[in-house]
Amino acid sequence: MDKVLIAMSGGVDSSVAAYLMKKQGFECIGITMKLFNNEDVGVCRENTCCSLSDIADARSVALKLDIPYYVFNFTSDFKGEVIDRFVSAYQTGATPNPCIDCNRYIKFKKLMHRANEIDCNFVVTGHYARIEKSKDRFLLKKAVDETKDQSYVLYSMSQQQLSQTLFPLGNLRKTEVRKIAMENGFINAKKHDSQDICFVTDGDYIKFIEEHTGSKNKAGDFTDSKGNILGKHKGIISYTVGQRKGLGITFGKPMYVCKTCPESNTVVLGGEAELYSKSFYAENINLIACDKIPSPLSIKAKIRYKQTEQPATVVQTDENTLHIKFEKAQRAITKGQAVVLYDGDYVIGGGTII
Repeated sequence: MDKVLIAMSGGVDSSVAAYLMKKQGFECIGITMKLFNNEDVGVCRENTCCSLSDIADARSVALKLDIPYYVFNFTSDFKGEVIDRFVSAYQTGATPNPCIDCNRYIKFKKLMHRANEIDCNFVVTGHYARIEKSKDRFLLKKAVDETKDQSYVLYSMSQQQLSQTLFPLGNLRKTEVRKIAMENGFINAKKHDSQDICFVTDGDYIKFIEEHTGSKNKAGDFTDSKGNILGKHKGIISYTVGQRKGLGITFGKPMYVCKTCPESNTVVLGGEAELYSKSFYAENINLIACDKIPSPLSIKAKIRYKQTEQPATVVQTDENTLHIKFEKAQRAITKGQAVVLYDGDYVIGGGTII
């Protein structure tokens, strides 16, 4: 009988994942990852993933399923691999995706290492995605429920990690998951999905960064693309590419953030047309469907989680870099975000936009 370590966040998805594993006869161990200390980030709200109420909910489901349950402390790892990367990205003019970093460095690295230490065969999560084996290769696929598909945030998984991971919700729709939770009387059956960055408990990431670094956001100049000064901004971490509202100054016409420049502490503004581009590079890449891309490849790509993937051509320029060119110009291709490449339902791979 295979032994599985189930990451239980306290939400309905991971709870149903645990139920399905138990039903299939696996030897199950439920765990919740403690990722940060409340005093470091403020008191958690109900819809974040690491609050005391979430631990209580996860424990309640584990008790109902009659499986062992533990809390693992990953606060030091999470600070270094997720929070510090989050802060650094904003300081260097990028827009980070901490959920991808959490999957890459915590769930499928640190947690999997812990699972191996206690002789678990698989790590199980409540992600909506599918894993399929083709010959000697493991492939990552979109979930059946495309409205909940999370393959975008999982593109960094290695072959070893995919071989030791189970996604029991990949073939289910969210409505089916809720129904299973209701039928089994889970305390979190109607619980809302987590929407926020879990460690920015009040949604104010600017305040969080200032408190984390101990330094205030430094004001500077708004400029246009030619370097003409248009006014004063309140600090580059306050702005993301594509932003229109909250600039604190009016121009008589719509103006958008086109770029943030930490080296000169300037924020470049322009009209909406200036947000559109076709071509960009990505680094820190991970390929799943193949070891390398030997020649230009027609694929579909998406540059943000909620975007529908768009036709593009990808060229691998070196071991760690991709060049992507869309057929049609895309709005607000943003440094720091992930680009993920698809062939139908299959994830080819992805990287970080530079």
